[in-house]
Amino acid sequence: MNFQIIAIVILLVFYACYFGKMISQKKKGIRTDQMGKGKTGRAKFIEITLKIATLCVPIVEVISIALNTSSLFAWFRYAGTIFALLGDLIFICSVLTMRESWRAGVSKTDKTELVTSGIYQISRNPAFLGFDLVYLGILLMFFNWILLVVSVFAAFMLHLQIVYVEEDFLMTVFGKDYLNYSKKVKRYIGRKKGANS
Repeated sequence: MNFQIIAIVILLVFYACYFGKMISQKKKGIRTDQMGKGKTGRAKFIEITLKIATLCVPIVEVISIALNTSSLFAWFRYAGTIFALLGDLIFICSVLTMRESWRAGVSKTDKTELVTSGIYQISRNPAFLGFDLVYLGILLMFFNWILLVVSVFAAFMLHLQIVYVEEDFLMTVFGKDYLNYSKKVKRYIGRKKGANS
């Protein structure tokens, strides 16, 4: 199995979805990239740091793929392939389900809707879950210590974005609707006990 070709295809699909959606929304007058824009303090710091981290990861991933680095057993590479493919699928589903409400970062000026249908019935943050699974998958396929550090740091920043920026924003904008939704669906995956449809 040529893991290098598979990994490149996985990354191409992932970022084609990401940037394809941005281009599509730009044509409709929607500014998708809201990272750090109109924010101050902790929220701005988290979003700017996250943006830098998520730009660094694919660079290190591509270098790792090109060098075909791997110091783990072969079955880690197979597991990584499955995780990364699953990450692509989840990310694509999340972007399609969000329709025109999808943003990179939160926007205090754009009016968006609270999406709780489709994949959002089993994850409050499937796009972030998709990122994490792709990062984990590529890491397992082409393990090296630099890739580990940048991937873990980016995943950590994605988590901070959810906890300290996204959830605060959604609670402020959607109030009780978001609170009720968060009581039913877990942050990353699964429904909470006692949550009915």
